Amino acid sequence: MTHFIPMLAGGLSAAVPLIVLAVVIVLFAFIVVFASRYKKCPSDKIMVIYGKVGTNRDGTQRSAKCIHGGAAFIVPIVQSYEYLDLTPLSIPVDLTNALSHQNIRVDVPSRFTVGISTEVGVMQNAAERLLGLKLAEIQELAKDIIFGQLRLVIATMDIEEINTDRDKFLDAVSGNVETELKKIGLRLINVNVTDIDDESGYIAALGKEAAAKAINDAKISVAEADRNGAIGASAAEKDQRINVSRANSEAIAGENEAKVKIAESDATRREREAEANKRAVAAENIQSAKAMEESYAAQRDAEGARAALERAKLEADVLVKAEIAKREAELKAEAEAEQMRRKARGEADAILMKMQAEAAGAREILVKQAEGLAQVVAAAGGDANAAIRLMVTDKLEELTRIQVDAVKNLKIDKVTVWDNGQSGADGKSSTAGFISGLYKSVPPLTDLFDMAGMKLPEYLGKPAAEAEKSEHPAEKAE
Repeated sequence: MTHFIPMLAGGLSAAVPLIVLAVVIVLFAFIVVFASRYKKCPSDKIMVIYGKVGTNRDGTQRSAKCIHGGAAFIVPIVQSYEYLDLTPLSIPVDLTNALSHQNIRVDVPSRFTVGISTEVGVMQNAAERLLGLKLAEIQELAKDIIFGQLRLVIATMDIEEINTDRDKFLDAVSGNVETELKKIGLRLINVNVTDIDDESGYIAALGKEAAAKAINDAKISVAEADRNGAIGASAAEKDQRINVSRANSEAIAGENEAKVKIAESDATRREREAEANKRAVAAENIQSAKAMEESYAAQRDAEGARAALERAKLEADVLVKAEIAKREAELKAEAEAEQMRRKARGEADAILMKMQAEAAGAREILVKQAEGLAQVVAAAGGDANAAIRLMVTDKLEELTRIQVDAVKNLKIDKVTVWDNGQSGADGKSSTAGFISGLYKSVPPLTDLFDMAGMKLPEYLGKPAAEAEKSEHPAEKAE
């Protein structure tokens, strides 16, 4: 075992470089694969990635992902890519016998320059409809669209509009063609109409008419220019003479007016100087008076401020004294209220302690009574009835005394009985019955026990009725 451990350590030390080499090779291979699948898109191409490229906003599967001017990693196995060339295509369109709005057939040779669009939505259309097509095939497809839209625009316009208003014609053609080309992923770069012609010679006749009109207009313009030149020369000479004479007279008048203006200016200057001197003296006097007035006003304001200050001091003294008195009264009231609260709290605490002491005393009495009763029962050998007999026996004298006290204060001065001599049903006379009732009005011991909620012990005797029944059971049976 001791020899095996060094051998194992030696094997591991020899395998470590191999493991490190394998890890390096795997990392290098991963980097190579990653670099080979990371594709950059040139500026003159569109890289179309297809395969599993995600979903649209509505949840449908995307057909392709287009990238222009960037780069992307192509996932092996599930994705692939191709390029769309952005090289512009120059398409000659020699349109002949196109019917205009006037039912006149015209020839419109032109050249259109188109290319694949890099707009987001249009670029997706190009990926779906142009991927895999050669430039010649794309050119033919665009050419067919251009032919149709060019014929459509010509059919809505007059020859005069097409020939004279080229901007309107080109705008209409560009708008229609651009809209249709976007559907397949293309955009219109340029439109160039070389010439417009027709079989009937209508456009040529329009040209000849325009040329003749231009020649006649030129001749008229030359004649009018000669005439206007001669008239202008004579008028210029006349105007020159008039202007010279007018200039001389105006010069003399101007000199006279200048002299008058100079004299008036001198007089005005002197008047203004005198007026200015007068205003200056008046202003000085006014300023002096205003300064004295302001001085008096300042003194008056100072006296008023001084009086207001003295009045404020007096008011402040009165208010301070009143505030001090108010505060002293508040503190005194608070102190009295606190004293009353403490007194009431002390009285309440005293009442509470008294009630607690009384409750504790009552509880102690009850506890002692309970302990005494327990001892009485224990003394009676645990027999509760025997314990009650002992207690009643102990209190019998007091009970008798209470019964006697109940009737001893009755004062009967005289008892008058009217007896008619007749006997009642029980054989007793009226007098005997009265005395018996009077005797019975004294509460017996049994009634006292009943009112106390107790039962008279048997050793004290039984009620008369029960005793009579127990003595004569046979009579009851009969």
